[in-house]
Amino acid sequence: MKSIFHHISRFKYLYTLLLFAVWMAFFDDNNISNQYDLKSRYMTLLKQKKFYLTEIATNQKLSDALDSDTALMEKIAREKYLMKRDGEVIYLIVDEEIKVP
Repeated sequence: MKSIFHHISRFKYLYTLLLFAVWMAFFDDNNISNQYDLKSRYMTLLKQKKFYLTEIATNQKLSDALDSDTALMEKIAREKYLMKRDGEVIYLIVDEEIKVP
């Protein structure tokens, strides 16, 4: 019995450190699974940030081009928003490939 207490008291800092590591890894609010979830969410947000920054740059270039070029403005209005001149008829062809499961 005396040797067990002697062994425990000899390595008390090691056991304390081990207990602290187990507590931090599994029972604390910042445990391993929470850290993994936060890291994956952070990476997702970085991808979204990159996507939106490229979209902003693209839209800014288009906006600058539309301010100076009326022919481009008319082309986009006709193609994207289906606008027409007076007396014109627009025929819209829709590709219907709807697969019902």
